[in-house]
Formats: sequence, structure tokens, C-alpha cells
Amino acid sequence: MRDVPTETDKDPTLQDHANGKHYEEMQSAPRFPLHLPVALKAQSQAYEAETQNISANGVLFAMDNDVPVGSLVDFTILLPGDVVGSSTNVQIDCRGRVVRSFEDRGRRGVGVVIDEYRFERA
Repeated sequence: MRDVPTETDKDPTLQDHANGKHYEEMQSAPRFPLHLPVALKAQSQAYEAETQNISANGVLFAMDNDVPVGSLVDFTILLPGDVVGSSTNVQIDCRGRVVRSFEDRGRRGVGVVIDEYRFERA
């Protein structure tokens, strides 16, 4: 996994620890509307989620449970080969932190910044 230094003394909802960018600047990255099932682990609990969009900076999940802002999360995204121009699926193992949580049509929207990731052929 790629290690990214973090600064624990700053508010994780406003600062991208890896690049020193504010949350508003991070949202400017192009988003890809991919709806993929994901198993997410946070605070020793497992959750089912679905990606709503993915960017170079992070992922927005739709899920039935709330995960508090600041929580560290681990998840794996399996990108279909045809989506990424590969003959095989691509697995991305990710570690990140929740920077946003909100109500959206009866579900939770949970925004996660990716701090570490590793690509693998599935």
C-alpha cells in the first residue's frame, strides 16, 4: 500500500492530510458515476455499501448505516475489466477516512478520502 503522511492535529473534515488541500478543493477532481457493491470495514464493524461516484481523491458511498466523520475505513473496490480497459477485473484495496456523512433519500451518503491504496489484478 502507498503510505501517505497524516497530520492528526487538524480537522479531518476540512483538510486533506496528504496534500494540504481543503475539502472544497478536493471535490474539484472529476467524478465517475460507478455503482459497485463494496464491503466496508470501520471501527471493527463490517458494512455493505454501494459506490455512487469515484474520483482520484475518494469515493462517495450509499449505505444504510452511519459511519462517523473521522472514522478510519478499509474497503476493496472491484472494477470490471471492461470499465478500465482491461481483459481482467482490477481490485483496489483502499484505506481512508470519512470526511462527510449525510442523509440522502432514506440512506446515508458517506464520503471517504483515500489515504492508501494498492492495485491488484483480480
